[in-house]
Amino acid sequence: MSQRIMIDPVTRIEGHARITVQLNEAGQVEDAHFHVTQVRGFEKFCEGRPFTEMPSLMARICGICPVSHLIASSKACDALLAVSIPPTAVNLRRLMNLAQIMQSHALSFFYLSAPDLLLGMDADPAVRNIFGILAQHPQMARDGIRLRSIGQQIIELLGGKRIHPAWIVPGGVSEPLTQEKREQMLAMLPEAREITLRALSWFKEILPQYREEIASFANFPSLFMALTNADHELEHYDGTWRIVDSDGRIIADQLDPQHYQEYIEEQTENWTYLKSPFYKPLGKKEGMYRVGPLARLLVSESCGTPEADREREELLATYKDVHTGSFFYHYARLIEILYASERMEMILRDPDILNPRVRAHAAPNRLEGIGVAEAPRGTLIHHYTIDEQGLIRSANLIIATGHNNLAMNRGVLQVAQRFIKNARVTDGALNRLEAVIRAFDPCLSCSTHALGEMPMYVQVLDRAGSVVDERIR
Repeated sequence: MSQRIMIDPVTRIEGHARITVQLNEAGQVEDAHFHVTQVRGFEKFCEGRPFTEMPSLMARICGICPVSHLIASSKACDALLAVSIPPTAVNLRRLMNLAQIMQSHALSFFYLSAPDLLLGMDADPAVRNIFGILAQHPQMARDGIRLRSIGQQIIELLGGKRIHPAWIVPGGVSEPLTQEKREQMLAMLPEAREITLRALSWFKEILPQYREEIASFANFPSLFMALTNADHELEHYDGTWRIVDSDGRIIADQLDPQHYQEYIEEQTENWTYLKSPFYKPLGKKEGMYRVGPLARLLVSESCGTPEADREREELLATYKDVHTGSFFYHYARLIEILYASERMEMILRDPDILNPRVRAHAAPNRLEGIGVAEAPRGTLIHHYTIDEQGLIRSANLIIATGHNNLAMNRGVLQVAQRFIKNARVTDGALNRLEAVIRAFDPCLSCSTHALGEMPMYVQVLDRAGSVVDERIR
């Protein structure tokens, strides 16, 4: 008789979700789903608000990456104003976005995924958390805390506070950078690079221990999508989309994000609140794509900074047959942190970064605006329409986790088929089901975050509803 396994909630992710695994009569995995169980609703309750409020409102979507929403929202508002913002303001926005990428990737790698990587996928759940790392690997724990702190401090120096800074506004930023703050930021970046290079060295050493996870953590052919600049380098703020397949072939290039509805179609499912976008020209099955740090490395031809380029080339050369597997999101995050530290230094050493002209002022000149940027987890889209009074008529948001939804679901199925046999489920199998989701670093609410262990109750039921196996933690 068929049976079902449920993990509720999925732990060490940002937001609320559960996983269900369906077994056939032989006790083998037949299907699996990743269910997002919370409703966001920001698109609806911002209707009727002045468009100038949108950046601050949209930042409240997420307590972990508010800067990403600030940037995409402000870019949409720039389009409503029909202004070209000052070049210094562009670079200051880039600077804050890079600091956001640094602190968010540090959270994902050191706090959420390192317990699995340092202590082992099959380690005792009682110690498989950030506190277990602190006890057994104190230097790694200190490095993670410090690296995230550096990113947060740079955000605070720019915007006045670490969470929900109001500094990024329609038309640019609200105030210029001072010489004193620039020197403070520059002083922190060498330490950030040192920590990141140390983490990269360690991660490359332990990768051979995770051959099974590399093979099964969402390791299948798909498309990859990300922004690139005119030189096809790694890009987070501007540029056009490039889409490649798992063999590196370019499927589409120089796609204008302002016309995203021509390329991306969103579909809803009755078992999750998270929409499932796909590349429209190829349809849902062939048009499944992934976004985020791994996609950005695969889509670009270089990072554009020396140390990150060296690490990118090593990744692609060493794991050329399997590097498209989603386990390598962890590797890509470390490379992007390194890139962020290098790029921030380049921006800060530009004399024009202290230019006081940082904002363009205008009234609304268009009734529709679209803002696109690369958030830590991937492409972020904000699309607004307004009335003649500048009040929001409609808003559509596609967050990075939504782009990855189809791939996450297929990844859960792949892991379940590899690690669950004969209707018996071990704690290690349960953890791997969660860990494949953590590899994508989903942001679901995006304003809640589960640290360490949460209670989990998993049952295997037969068709009559009788319990044939259970596990509680």
